[in-house]
Amino acid sequence: MKDNRLVVIGGGAAGFFCAVNAARMAKSLEVILLEKSSKLLSKVKVSGGGRCNVTHNAPDILYMSKRYPRGQHFVKKSFGHFFVPDTIQWFKERGVSLKAEPDGRMFPVTDSSQTIIDCLLKEAEKYKVQIRTNTAVSGLEKTADGWKVWLDDENAIETKFVFVAAGGYPQADKFGWLQATGHGIVTPLPSLFTFNMPGNPIISLMGVSSVAVVKIAGTKLQEQGPVLITHWGLSGPAILRTSAWGARELADLNYQFTAIVNWLPDQNENSLREQLQSLRFELGGQKIYNKNPFGLPQRLWQFMLEQSGIAEDARWADLPSKEQHKLIKQVVAMECPVKGKTTFKEEFVTCGGIKLSEIDPNTMESKLCPQLYFGGEVMDVDGITGGFNFQHAWSSGYIAAQTIANKMG
Repeated sequence: MKDNRLVVIGGGAAGFFCAVNAARMAKSLEVILLEKSSKLLSKVKVSGGGRCNVTHNAPDILYMSKRYPRGQHFVKKSFGHFFVPDTIQWFKERGVSLKAEPDGRMFPVTDSSQTIIDCLLKEAEKYKVQIRTNTAVSGLEKTADGWKVWLDDENAIETKFVFVAAGGYPQADKFGWLQATGHGIVTPLPSLFTFNMPGNPIISLMGVSSVAVVKIAGTKLQEQGPVLITHWGLSGPAILRTSAWGARELADLNYQFTAIVNWLPDQNENSLREQLQSLRFELGGQKIYNKNPFGLPQRLWQFMLEQSGIAEDARWADLPSKEQHKLIKQVVAMECPVKGKTTFKEEFVTCGGIKLSEIDPNTMESKLCPQLYFGGEVMDVDGITGGFNFQHAWSSGYIAAQTIANKMG
């Protein structure tokens, strides 16, 4: 049994952060990081379009915790130990400065995820973390004073501590090796996905984006933000946030539902009707198609007019009430029937995972199995887009590292 060994399972953000910090804080600790694929930090690489959305410029823990559809109370406690300013400082001390964008997302000033990857790899090298890629774990076995980590090749590594940061699994059966330790699993489901609208004429507007309010008919789900029309349906921050908050509800609907989009968030049917009446007089002789008075993308405006049956040469003064009513619906209550989903790029996130009631948020240690720790997405914690999932990864990795280093004395 190796009394001074930590095995980290998973070469993503949480795994790396635990490995490098534990090796730095406990000099006598031998740290082995296992990654089942050939790629390290793959989500870091693709995050934010290759820029890496490291964290979120949140004013406080309460604000931050409300951005997690699952795990709010858990992160509220864990963030008390390692929060956004700590993340910023940690990277700054290693020569990586972060900047905040107006929407709160934080990126390295280089605008390159490689900066973050290089920083973490350099730390791993500096503190002699042993990295083994293409090494899959098949099981964990409790020993008298530690663990045996069984690998797919039927070899085992004996260790005192194990940190599991294997990411989210799309299927519950993939959690079997962790369930074997006695842990319960909350059924995993996709979060952060886009809405498919096969055959809908709106997909001809692919590339058009505008701020809108998105509601899901028959539910309380509602989000406001940029909506992007794609060649398969709807995407953009408002859609992704809706999918995160509604991950379980939308799965129960088998991803068949109606999204109602208000393309003018400050308007409703009544206020828009009044405004259109005014426009009949103000712009009476002008063609409706030529220019829309609401600042909407022109292609979207013309699409709404077509869908409302308004002729191309129609003038504002001649707008019939029936077509006006249809136009109002198109602008502030466009019904978009959704049939299926598409995982959002490589940045897929799952909700579900190890039950949070079985993990101590102050140490990341299992309440059922001493010397077993969890971090990142393998737990039933997930945030909306904007750097929230990475902050949870850094926090959980750091806390576990600190706990393990303290046990080493």
